[in-house]
Amino acid sequence: MTLLDRISSPDDLRALDRDQLPLLAGEVRARLIDVCSRTGGHIGAGLGVVELTIALHHAFDTPTDHLVWDVGHQAYPHKLLTGRNDRLESLRQEAGLSGFLKRTESPYDTFGAGHAATSISAALGMAAGRDIRGEKFSVVAVLGDGALTSGLAYEGLNNAGHSGRNIVVVLNDNDMSIAPNVGAMSKYLNSVQRNPLYNRLRSAIGDFADHAPGPLGSMGLGNLVRKWEESMKAFLTPGVLFEELGFRYFGPVDGHDLGALIDTFTAVRAMDGPRLVHVVTQKGKGFPAGEHIEKWHALPPGHDPATGKQRATAAAGNPNYTSVFGQGLADLAVEDARVVTITAAMPSGTGTAIVQKTVPHRFFDVGIAEGHAVTFAAGLATQGLHPVVAIYSTFLQRGYDNIIHDVALQHLPVVFAMDRAGLVGEDGETHMGLYDIAYMLAIPGMTVTAPRDAAEMLALLRAGGAHNEGPFALR
Repeated sequence: MTLLDRISSPDDLRALDRDQLPLLAGEVRARLIDVCSRTGGHIGAGLGVVELTIALHHAFDTPTDHLVWDVGHQAYPHKLLTGRNDRLESLRQEAGLSGFLKRTESPYDTFGAGHAATSISAALGMAAGRDIRGEKFSVVAVLGDGALTSGLAYEGLNNAGHSGRNIVVVLNDNDMSIAPNVGAMSKYLNSVQRNPLYNRLRSAIGDFADHAPGPLGSMGLGNLVRKWEESMKAFLTPGVLFEELGFRYFGPVDGHDLGALIDTFTAVRAMDGPRLVHVVTQKGKGFPAGEHIEKWHALPPGHDPATGKQRATAAAGNPNYTSVFGQGLADLAVEDARVVTITAAMPSGTGTAIVQKTVPHRFFDVGIAEGHAVTFAAGLATQGLHPVVAIYSTFLQRGYDNIIHDVALQHLPVVFAMDRAGLVGEDGETHMGLYDIAYMLAIPGMTVTAPRDAAEMLALLRAGGAHNEGPFALR
């Protein structure tokens, strides 16, 4: 029997010796790769948080302490360690385990999450509810896989830091969402690992302090150097931002060092107030087919775990809507210099990666920020351009106010290309594109179209580009 087979709850995990935990991490990775090779699923994010998940459940008393996962596909290892290992083969199947977090599935899933950046706001609500009821437990929000590119995360950070409540935010910094992260915050978070001045000074002064001659050594030079290092760290690393927002900052911590993670979380759990632990992980860690590659974010069922390739070659058939749309939009952008494409962290998922390669100066990936994508498009439209906003139907719901207030009321010619409209099968209810017809038809001046085939879709895409009287939706 493996260590993983012996774990039916985090209580069993906490009973293990710490030197057994790296072996457990290896078994969790092997189990994820094996099952997802047959069921398909979002494998990359889960592989990156194996040690983080073990450490969180080891240091905190779950489910009394609440873990709030952000971007639910991070939570495959969490499912394995909370009594669902024997059901993992049912992942993303009818009556099986959800590919995301689901409150009705387990008491350890404290908040459902299919979209990104919900964790801090939800965790703060839980902490406030706990305090109102006079209860005592920890609340931990695990923000990751690019969620800090979303505006909702900053709203939650601002309010949580101001509140002074007992809440822990774990920032899982893997430099990735689905595609590589974009924006100033992503660059800022990586500063500690890349800042040559900090690293050179730390190394040089540390060596000097370690080998200081007698009088200097007796004066406690090592203590002065450590204080200097903390000051430099605050000046040159992301901690200063979070400290200004009201959080006590810890990190960066190696997200694959179980000892460092457990020690950090154990110390942080004993404190009060808003705390933020910055953890650096590698998305897709341990996947033999390749690590840190956008392709391995999610895989279809029936692939070879060693290569990531399909075991059987699918029968030749028509290309899918997404690829036809992407090529058609790229062709249109070449013909018309006014066509501009915007997506929200989904160049591959929306088929627009080919547009990025074809006309990169007229392609914008704004990160997981759907509302910003819509208002950004509105600004482009005021300058005589023809923006096409390519976002999943279910994700565009997050920008609904922006569609009404910033586009429709100003009669701006923005095309909304809604991928994954209708039923999406394995991804479940959080990703079902069921509401776009109703919510778009409710907007005055909106033209809503639903092509019957790829040829009609391309014709409607061109019609949308020529439509100047207001917004145009292509589902």
